[in-house]
Amino acid sequence: MQATPPEETIDARVRRRLRQLRTDQGLTLQQVSERAHIDVSMLSRLESGKRRLALDHIAGLASALGVSADDLLGGTPPPDPRVRIEPARFNGVTVWPLTNRGQAGGLNIVKMRISARRRKPPEELRVHEGHDWMYVLDGRMRLLLGDQDLVIEPGEAVEFSTWTPHWFGTIDGAVELIAVLGPHGERTHLHP
Repeated sequence: MQATPPEETIDARVRRRLRQLRTDQGLTLQQVSERAHIDVSMLSRLESGKRRLALDHIAGLASALGVSADDLLGGTPPPDPRVRIEPARFNGVTVWPLTNRGQAGGLNIVKMRISARRRKPPEELRVHEGHDWMYVLDGRMRLLLGDQDLVIEPGEAVEFSTWTPHWFGTIDGAVELIAVLGPHGERTHLHP
């Protein structure tokens, strides 16, 4: 069994990055030392590990190499921006999350596909805290909103307080829409 190599220290990582960035740019120790206002022998000792890096070296060295301090420190790479949450299906609705949880200021953006079978509203319409916004991409959506019975066509958007009793379904076929829901709307609409 092969042992896991020890994690690289910050000091070692910066030394490695310093040497790598300098050589990638074709710069000599002398050129970088002049730009960073550091003695060339000190720079050589910093790169070789014979002298420890101090915080006050980082900014000057990064500037001399034309990179940010983060680039020189070689921090962790940014997270993958893709949203990789599996769609959920319930009550005739399939929901594809378009945001990672909690990233949009508490709002969740989803794509929904309402099955053509979701045509009959419940006996009692739901209410909850919050605000919903929906944009119909395809199909005709039926929206019961208080005493109103509305048909929302493709290209139309609706926005309403969720304190108003409401339900949404289909008229004559499946509906695809984009919705922006707050945390209360997500709990109500996206969980069985």
